[in-house]
Amino acid sequence: MNELETVFNHFDANGDDKISADELDNVLWSLKSGVSPEDLHRVMEDLDTDCDSFISFTKFAAFCRSDASTDGRSSEFRDAFDLYNRDKNGLISAAELHLVLNLLGLKCSIDKFHDMIKSVNANGGGCINFEEFKTMLTTSKNCGGTTNGSIH
Repeated sequence: MNELETVFNHFDANGDDKISADELDNVLWSLKSGVSPEDLHRVMEDLDTDCDSFISFTKFAAFCRSDASTDGRSSEFRDAFDLYNRDKNGLISAAELHLVLNLLGLKCSIDKFHDMIKSVNANGGGCINFEEFKTMLTTSKNCGGTTNGSIH
């Protein structure tokens, strides 16, 4: 199973091959990143492209593989950045990536996350800012080493 399917299945708690608003909310709360009902509704509207009140794997994968520079997607990428930026310092460390992705069921070594950050970190400081994060989403390699362009 690829990483994207693993994350999707973590969100899809009841195994019905779709993510409901409640399932999305539960995962966000488990990551200690609860969102307001308004923000949850906005995210569901953005991802639920066929208006069936669910996020299918196809919709989820399309969102995760979309280009980070796409106009109109900035708020979604900011939300993702904020989810990883656990200490709210405006930067994401390898440890923060490791923590969140482990909570989502993706098991990679901390060294892989250091490599992911190093590949896009312009100043070499070991942490990435929002712009570097967007670059990483579309150019990073998954735990197996292949480029997948997903949010991981």
